[in-house]
Amino acid sequence: MDNTVGSLTQEQKSIIIGSILGDGYLRIVPGRKNAFLEINHSISEKEYVDWKYQELKNLVKSPPKARKGKGKRIAYRFFTRQHPEITKLYQEFYQDREKIISNLKLNPLITAVWFMDDGSKSYRTYYLNTQRFGCQSQKRLIQTLREQYGIESSLNRDKEYYRIRIKQSSAEGFKKLIQNYIIPTMEYKLG
Repeated sequence: MDNTVGSLTQEQKSIIIGSILGDGYLRIVPGRKNAFLEINHSISEKEYVDWKYQELKNLVKSPPKARKGKGKRIAYRFFTRQHPEITKLYQEFYQDREKIISNLKLNPLITAVWFMDDGSKSYRTYYLNTQRFGCQSQKRLIQTLREQYGIESSLNRDKEYYRIRIKQSSAEGFKKLIQNYIIPTMEYKLG
């Protein structure tokens, strides 16, 4: 049985894409035809998960729940229902079950969700923790930020992996792009 719902709004699609760029994960259960989204954050980000849930509520069967993870970590998560439009995003953003970037059209909400999921401020600039993406995908993300918003960034080595560092000359522009979309409990990330 396929438990899909109506079409995604542009806002929902933006939140889902921002989540894919960040901590969200799309999956297709073997034997099923459509993908679903898993939102999974630390319990300390409960308000953020609750915000995502409220925005995606018509796509979700059950509200977020706390779950004990490895060690002392307590996760707070929910899953969307399977959906044909999420399946299209899975096909666009995954290859052999690994996240990839091919063609991407950003908007301020996508970028803000991406930052709330995986961004941080350090000194006078911002980082996007893109370590889960391969080098080619990270270079495409850098190119997309530059071409669509004039935001200059580069790869920054973080131990054995790389992440995106917004150049100081573009930090204020990056902040202006996303600040109206950052929810109050995540504003601390902007510094």
